[in-house]
Amino acid sequence: MLRNGLEPWHLIVVALVLIMLFGSKKLPDAARGLGKSMRILKSEARALKADDAAATATATATPADITDVKPAPAPEAHPHTS
Repeated sequence: MLRNGLEPWHLIVVALVLIMLFGSKKLPDAARGLGKSMRILKSEARALKADDAAATATATATPADITDVKPAPAPEAHPHTS
């Protein structure tokens, strides 16, 4: 059914439809905005990977690396009022 998914004439038709819908003046601005969005997305993805690597490094710390943690105090008993 879909032997050759995208042929050159498909791209031409899509380009013509985009030009007719948005006009030739707005397309460069839209492409510029898309490029900026892609750069932001890439930088955020890199930051997430760096955060994951840092979290993995702290998660694999040995018990000797962890400082003494005091247990939480027991809650005080409050009498029920009826």
